This record gives sequence, C-alpha cells and structure tokens, in this order.
Amino acid sequence: MAATPARSMDTALLERVRAALAGTASVTERRMFGSTGFLVRGNLCVSCRPERIMCRIDPALHEKLTRRSGCTTVVMRGREMRGYVYVSSQAVRTERSLRRWIDLALSHCVSLPSKKPKP
Repeated sequence: MAATPARSMDTALLERVRAALAGTASVTERRMFGSTGFLVRGNLCVSCRPERIMCRIDPALHEKLTRRSGCTTVVMRGREMRGYVYVSSQAVRTERSLRRWIDLALSHCVSLPSKKPKP
C-alpha cells in the first residue's frame, strides 16, 4: 500500500534524521515521549517529531545555540532543561543545517559515559 501524502510528510524528517545517523556506532532507536528517540551508547542524542527535532547539546553552548532561528529551550513540567533544545523543521530544511544540529548532538553524546541498555 502506498503512503498517503500526509503520512510521507509526517515521516520525512524522521527518515532524514535516520539517514544522518546511519553509520554512527552504537545508535539505537526507541519510541519515547510521543516521538522517536535516537540513543548513542545508551544516551538520548536526538528525538524527532514531524514538526521538530530535539537535540541534546553541550550545556555550555546552550545560550549561544538558542539565539539561532528556530531553536528553543526544552521545557518539561515548567522547568527549562539546559542542554536540550528543540529545533523546528523549518530550521533544518537543508541537509547542511540538519547535519550541523546532528553533529552538535553527537559530539556531546559521545563525550558522555555509556549507559547499559534497558530491556
């Protein structure tokens, strides 16, 4: 069965993120918080919804990066999560811009200690 146009638009960003992470060692994919999360060595690196990605970044870069267009701080239960940012799908329209955000998240995640996988 062919995908409907709406469905293909819903998965387009997800497929681009998957492709950007292809070949990266120790990447696992998991459904979490209503999105698809990509973990590197057990640490959340990037998650994806049709309208945005969430990147885990170096907290020291947080202020600088949230000044970029389309980037906002993740807020959970009323608390700002320093080191986690939402990046709108409009801000990652090009492969170069998506790659820039993926690389920022990867460089931070590989600096973290590995976690044991959950069953």
